[in-house]
Amino acid sequence: MRLLFKNARILRMVKDQPIFIGDVITTDARITYIGPSINHEGQFDRVIDVDGNVLMPGFKNAHTHSPMTFLRSLADDLPLHEWLYEAVFPSEAKLRPEDIYILSKVAFAEYLTSGITAGFDMYYYPEEGARASIDVGFRSVLLGTVTKFRESVLEMKKSFQIINNWHPLVSYRMGFHAEYTANEEILMELAKAAHELQTPIFTHISETQAEVQGCIQRHGMTPPQYFEKLGLFDYGGGGFHCVHLTHEDIALFKRRGLFAVTCPGSNTKLGSGIAPIQTMIDEGINLAIGTDGPASNNCLDMFKEMMLTFALQKTKLNSAVAVDPYTLLEMATVGGAKAMGLVDSDVLEVGKYADMTIIDLQQPNMQPINNIIKNIVYAGSKSNIKMTIIAGKILYENGLFNLGEPIADIYRKAQEVTNRIKGI
Repeated sequence: MRLLFKNARILRMVKDQPIFIGDVITTDARITYIGPSINHEGQFDRVIDVDGNVLMPGFKNAHTHSPMTFLRSLADDLPLHEWLYEAVFPSEAKLRPEDIYILSKVAFAEYLTSGITAGFDMYYYPEEGARASIDVGFRSVLLGTVTKFRESVLEMKKSFQIINNWHPLVSYRMGFHAEYTANEEILMELAKAAHELQTPIFTHISETQAEVQGCIQRHGMTPPQYFEKLGLFDYGGGGFHCVHLTHEDIALFKRRGLFAVTCPGSNTKLGSGIAPIQTMIDEGINLAIGTDGPASNNCLDMFKEMMLTFALQKTKLNSAVAVDPYTLLEMATVGGAKAMGLVDSDVLEVGKYADMTIIDLQQPNMQPINNIIKNIVYAGSKSNIKMTIIAGKILYENGLFNLGEPIADIYRKAQEVTNRIKGI
C-alpha cells in the first residue's frame, strides 16, 4: 500500500523544526518521503489532499487499562482505595480471558477518535489484548500487572517472550500494579526478572497520599525509594500518576532517567491530587501523558488530558507561564513513545512507522491561524481529528472506522459482556 498525503502542514515534532507545507509518502507501514510538494514518481493506491491541515505524529497514550470499558460510568465517585476494593476488583473477578479481546476494541476505537496511535496498556490476559490490537490494527505496548491476588512473575516472563516475538504492532514490558497490592517477595522476584531480561519496570507510583504514607509505615521510605532499594529500576522504567513525589523522589527519577506519566483526568476525578509537572519539567524529568482507564477517567481523550495538565499547573502555581505548549505536545507524543520504547513511532521521519493523525484546521476553534501548536493544545478537541493512521493504514477517517468489523458489532459484543458481569 502506497499513500501520498499532499498539501499538508507538516509538524514533525522534531525539536527546532518548524511546521512546513509539503508532502508525506507512506509505503506499507513506514514513511518513505517527507519534504516539499513535487511531482512524485510511481503509482499510489490513494492520494489524499490534506488541504493545508496539520499532519503530525499520533498521540501516545502512556497509561491506560483498555479492557476496563465494561466499568465505564459504573464505578464512580469513590476515593481510589474504595474504588479499587469495593467496585473494581469484585467486578474484575468475573472477567473471562476472551472478554479482554472484546472490551479492548471499544477503547481502541475511542483512542482513534482522539488521534491516539498507541497505548501503554496495563491489564490481565495480555495475549488477548495483543490479539485484539493486531486484529484492529492498533499499536499496543502490553504491560504486566502482577499483584498478590493474581498473575505472577513467571506468567509475565512467558508473556514477555510470546508478545515481543509476535507482531510489529505489539510489544510487552514488565510491571506490577502498585506497592500496596504486591509484597516484597513478589517485587524481589520481579527485580530478578528485570535483571535477567534487562528490561525496564513500570507501576503506579505515589498516586495518593495514603499510598505514600502506607509505604513509609511499612518500609520506612516512599514508593520510588523502596523500589530503588529493591533494584527494580536498575534497567529504567517509571511510574504512572506520580502525584505525591518528594524532592528526593524527583531526584531519583532524574538520576535513573525514569519516566513520570501524568494522568490528570483520573487524578482529578478520584480526588488524588495534582502532580508537580512544572517542577519535573524544570528538573528535566522524562514526562508523558496517559488517560488512565475508562473506569477511573471515563473519557479516553488526549485533548482533555492536555487541557487538564496545563490548566491545573497554571492554577496550582498561580502562573500563566507554567507548562509551555510545545513541551506539553511533546509529552503527549514523543514523550509517550519514548516511555513505551516505541523508537520508530515518535516523530515523522523517513524510515519511521507511519503512525500519524490529521488535525482539521478548517473549524471555528482553529481560526484564525496565529499559532498552530497553541491552537492544538489550548483550543483543540476530538472534533478536530480528521484522520488517524497506524502503520500506514487509515483506521479512522471523518467519523468512520476501518477496524475489520462493523463498529456496531464491537459495541454490541462489549455490551453483552458488560451485562453478563452485571448479572442482567
